[in-house]
Amino acid sequence: MTKTFTETMGRLPLLVLSGAVVIALTATAVGTSTNKEHDSTTSRDPVNLAVDEHPLTRDGRMGTSFAPVVKKVVPSVVKVFTTTKVRQAVLRDLPQMQDPFFRQFFGDQLDRSGGQRQLNIPPQQGAGSGVIVTKDGYILTNNHVVDNADQLKVALNDGREFTATVIGKDPKSDIAVIKIDAKDLPFLTMADSDQSEVGDRVLAIGNPFGVGQTVTSGIISAKGRATMGLDYEDFIQTDAAINPGNSGGALVDAEGRLIGINTAILSRSGGSQGVGFAIPANLTRDVMTSLIKDGKVTRGYLGVMIQDVTPALASEFKLKGGNGALVGDVVPKGPADLAGLKDGDVITELNGKPVTDSRHLKLEVARLKPGETVPVNLLRDGRNQTLEVTLKELPGSEQLAHSENSTAEDSEALKGVAVGELDAQARQQFEVPGKVVGALITGVEPGSAAAEAGLKPGDVITEINHRPVRSAEDAVKLTERATDKTTLLHLWSGRGSRYVAVDESKAG
Repeated sequence: MTKTFTETMGRLPLLVLSGAVVIALTATAVGTSTNKEHDSTTSRDPVNLAVDEHPLTRDGRMGTSFAPVVKKVVPSVVKVFTTTKVRQAVLRDLPQMQDPFFRQFFGDQLDRSGGQRQLNIPPQQGAGSGVIVTKDGYILTNNHVVDNADQLKVALNDGREFTATVIGKDPKSDIAVIKIDAKDLPFLTMADSDQSEVGDRVLAIGNPFGVGQTVTSGIISAKGRATMGLDYEDFIQTDAAINPGNSGGALVDAEGRLIGINTAILSRSGGSQGVGFAIPANLTRDVMTSLIKDGKVTRGYLGVMIQDVTPALASEFKLKGGNGALVGDVVPKGPADLAGLKDGDVITELNGKPVTDSRHLKLEVARLKPGETVPVNLLRDGRNQTLEVTLKELPGSEQLAHSENSTAEDSEALKGVAVGELDAQARQQFEVPGKVVGALITGVEPGSAAAEAGLKPGDVITEINHRPVRSAEDAVKLTERATDKTTLLHLWSGRGSRYVAVDESKAG
């Protein structure tokens, strides 16, 4: 590590590659929603959902037909049609205006009008799917199916059509609940999706490309996938064909029980390539119950910044195996802080359930209710401890547990790292809070172990091998005392604090 003067450095642009994940919806409606959604100030009686939690009988035999299951299930899967009204948009604000091809035709109009010319956007129509889950008309679908829609129509398998009302939407999980005014409807029983296994046979039912109700078959290819960048993701992956228009449709098991809501596909062509994703029934049930009862989703809040335990970090924290969630930072006066959790703790169990990784912890905390007091098992300095934490409600503008999963290998070293003092100019440029004390990283040599570990200019080193860093000089001295090839760093970056293990032996 070398010490430099703190330099003023420009922020590097972030390139986001999109287009790999295709939301399975024929056309997305745009505009401001005028649907009268459920008033969050009122409370309804809990919804009467049919749930069958017994596990499947897995005899390993392949049946000759799914026709009996299909006949039972298809009446409960509906088509959802969305419409947005005519709206006005400013020409300069349209995404197309960023394309040079369009600007060569409209550039003079932008200049003459100051970019404020109004255009009428014609009505937009979209089509998706939904699943009836109660006999009195509650329907599960995706948030992206109904978001911004001015009108909703639901078509049943028997030909009847109804106008639907949005009861509630949860963008964080992409779940929405809508309702039609009808009685004695065919509905699906929910399974315990936690008991589903990779290899189980499944059917996907929906309205692909608007051609009409379609059934495809496959197996559960994987569980616990996180692919769309939502706050709460725990997708079931399946090779049953899912295409645009299938969004909000049903994924059912071999007994015809609902185990997921079809949501997205991973595709290079825009059509099914055997990689589809469904939101598990257990997650949809929790969200739906909250939306119907309270008009919003109330989630528990722990108040920690967490990251996964990589093999390198497991070695540094003397962990056996890689399960658990490493606490990178604790929100002051939050539930975790009041209970005594500290950065560097590894949470191994929550409320009696083992914690596999940071995403799993985030989901489990969200399923708990504010005010609940739950035991948290953790590993601190190689010793097991149990603390009691009383959860609070997740603040609307904050995240439950921000996951800092590094996309780079945690292969480390501090050779090629230049540090400087964290002065007022550096704090302003990199938006470093006043409470953060340490050494500012001003340069990282490409190809070095530190670069491979994810260190970058603008990060602040607050600890080295559990020893506090208060200046660039501290950082240099502490690295000179290294006795092995691995250095454990506690870093602050613009998204919070995290631990990184830099291993010199893996450089390059």
